[in-house]
Amino acid sequence: MAPLKIGYLLPTRDQAVRGDHDPDQLIDQARRAEALGFDSVWAGDSPVTKPRADPLLLLAAVAIATRRITLGTAVLLPALRHPILLAHQLATLDRLADGRLIVGMGGGFPNANTEAQFAAVGVVFPRRISRLEESIEAMRRLWTAEEVSFSGRHFDFHDVRLAPAPTRPAGPPIWLAGGGEPASSATTTPRWKPSRPSRPCSPVRHTRPPAGSTPTPAPEHATW
Repeated sequence: MAPLKIGYLLPTRDQAVRGDHDPDQLIDQARRAEALGFDSVWAGDSPVTKPRADPLLLLAAVAIATRRITLGTAVLLPALRHPILLAHQLATLDRLADGRLIVGMGGGFPNANTEAQFAAVGVVFPRRISRLEESIEAMRRLWTAEEVSFSGRHFDFHDVRLAPAPTRPAGPPIWLAGGGEPASSATTTPRWKPSRPSRPCSPVRHTRPPAGSTPTPAPEHATW
């Protein structure tokens, strides 16, 4: 059985609720987590429903400030973004982190506040899961091929090249988060990410890399 790894969730939302928007404190906490021996630090995503520091920009700063600790999103909402731009950001972040990045992704909780967030950026909420799945497929292609054309239900583009490529040939590992019955049909293996120690764990699934690539081993993580 894989060893248990302990992670620390950076309190980006808690800081914003207090009206404190100094990112240096969050970066210092990441440094402290690394010094204390934590295995990973994570940043959440919710630009409108629960405003907070952007997770990818914050983790870019953390990548420069740390050397060993794994960096992760818990969780990112790809359906709010275009996969070309997100693939570019994640590949650059993986480079900055020297291959220490895990991309936790989700579709968004089905409630009125989350629906309003999707509406604010012009994304149809009921289509978020198919948009998530299509985004993952497009990004994997963009990370592993020199020139990519893609035609799907939500995205259509031709002859796109991205640079830099991620540190790892197949790109950073992608973990899918959720609770209850699986909403995504993506081929996965079980992983776990509890949101709070006092509540049951929510399953996180690790997406399978493209055929012919070497999968990255992913130990079990518990995030506090």
